[in-house]
Amino acid sequence: MAKWKKLAGKIFAGLDENKQSAGLYAVLEDLLALKSKTGYLKGFHTLRASGSMSGDVKSAFKGRGMEMEEIRAYNFGDDVRDIDWRVSARKQQPFTKLYNEERDREVMILLDFSSSMAFGTRKELKSVAAAKVAALLGWRALENKDRVGVAIFSEKETITFKPDNQTRVFAAVCKKIADVSKEILQDKAFHESTLAKPLQWIDKNVHNDAVVFIISDFGRFDEEMRRKTAVLARKANLYMINILDVLEEKAPLPGEYMVENAGQKVVFNSSSAAFQEKYQQYFADKRLKIKDFCVKFQGRYLEIVTNRPLVEQLKI
Repeated sequence: MAKWKKLAGKIFAGLDENKQSAGLYAVLEDLLALKSKTGYLKGFHTLRASGSMSGDVKSAFKGRGMEMEEIRAYNFGDDVRDIDWRVSARKQQPFTKLYNEERDREVMILLDFSSSMAFGTRKELKSVAAAKVAALLGWRALENKDRVGVAIFSEKETITFKPDNQTRVFAAVCKKIADVSKEILQDKAFHESTLAKPLQWIDKNVHNDAVVFIISDFGRFDEEMRRKTAVLARKANLYMINILDVLEEKAPLPGEYMVENAGQKVVFNSSSAAFQEKYQQYFADKRLKIKDFCVKFQGRYLEIVTNRPLVEQLKI
């Protein structure tokens, strides 16, 4: 056995970190490399997640200045909220207003690394996909000369970074994200904590009209978290990004399975049509409730599925 362990140690020592992670935790090099992928967030008008559940993310980086720059003919993809209806009626064709873009906006990212995010059945854990989304949004905001702040929630603690527009600072944030994504795999305890406290911290530390991204699977979207989110939505432009595993879209193949949660093991059989229908309806209802809540407070709801390439989900 000792010889086997020694041999195994040599084998794993020869592997690079990307191969060792195998989608279990975020790798710093991957998060830094996403800086070159920000083109997928440039100028597009919808962040497509799944079917009809999409949100307009263009305004999160475009900004809406106070001074109107010009009025021109409406082009496909322009924000319908900027249509000048008086000019359009007079000209008998749609015209849109163009505004001077705001710069140095605040973009705050709340990254959920709670225990339910350390789950995945295809490609990578939800926590890894969430880390990549956070990095991509952060790099895009910096490219737009915005200030980026991050709150990393891991149930043990919340690590916060106030808004800053320096690349080296966000690189350090990415390093911390990578570190925490690995640390949560060692935590076997069950926790009842939610995102309520980090949401309160964000509310106290951002100005009006800031852009706030909540990246989570919303596994514990309890009443307290709803209240904190609603308060924040009145102050900031809210984006709720739901990270999903493929098993939250479709029931597992027919068969017998054992699952464990908080030390409790349950065996179930997914073979019956009734189970398949009830299973999928449960998760569909859960997603719809989160989306309806978000829309109620004028937020934007987006979905990212872990088994699909992130950049492909961001394409038009």
